[in-house]
Amino acid sequence: MLFVGPPGSGKSMLASRLPSILPPLSTAELLEVSMIHSVAGQLSGGKLSDRRPYRTPHHSATMAALVGGGMRARPGEVSLAHHGVLFLDELPEFSPQALDALRQPLESGECVIARANHRVSYPASIQLVAAMNPCRCGMAGEPGHTCARGPRCVADYQGRISGPLLDRIDIRLDVPAVSAADLIRPTTAEKSADVALRVARARERQRERFEAAGMKGISTNARCSTSMIETIAEPDAAGLQLLRDAAEKMKFSARGYHRVLKVARTLADLDDKQTVGRIHLAEAISYRIAGERLTAAA
Repeated sequence: MLFVGPPGSGKSMLASRLPSILPPLSTAELLEVSMIHSVAGQLSGGKLSDRRPYRTPHHSATMAALVGGGMRARPGEVSLAHHGVLFLDELPEFSPQALDALRQPLESGECVIARANHRVSYPASIQLVAAMNPCRCGMAGEPGHTCARGPRCVADYQGRISGPLLDRIDIRLDVPAVSAADLIRPTTAEKSADVALRVARARERQRERFEAAGMKGISTNARCSTSMIETIAEPDAAGLQLLRDAAEKMKFSARGYHRVLKVARTLADLDDKQTVGRIHLAEAISYRIAGERLTAAA
């Protein structure tokens, strides 16, 4: 997930709230997380918690700090966020080498550290959440503000993120600035507890679906195979036509096509629907369209 918006629009706040709507760690997940933190020397006092990890490395973090490494090949931030959330604030400020090192963990769910005399693999099944300003000055596109360098500033800043990495980000959202009126007269919103309950039910549906299919090692749509998602997320006729038109117009890659299906299947699970409908595909596609300007810049 990628949030794009000016400073103070609430990108970091949204990311920090995500763990509160995720279900607690299962017993097996808790053991995996605890073992990784123990290897990294970060299991303080031997205490265990069923709260999902939330890691927020600074943008000065090196490639080894993110994906692991060093003389003794210790786990990095990606593995320490296993079964949880890895939040990268000011995404373009990270070094390009460090960001591109995330491509393999996002695809395979593990970090492989190879050295001349040994090879180590650490699990890294994470939810990547990132935030960035639209340009270096931060206010491009906002009413009443003019970027000093114009479109060049936007292109140069967003171009620091490679296209292959962006292709692995399923949801891209524009976060507009918060006005004084928004703060003075806040609207009623759904409670986090209600959202968490809906997420837990959707997760349980997914787990049961994959267990019935004999895939006990998979519990979320994000981790299922491409052949499996084509089966469980087969859209209705209207949705199939919409997906075909969108894929042709926006030139989806094979990865992008299957990731749209995974997001749409998850949206249907949240709605407690057996079939992926046109409305779910339209929403999944809209999340990908929001970042098309980033892909073009990269």
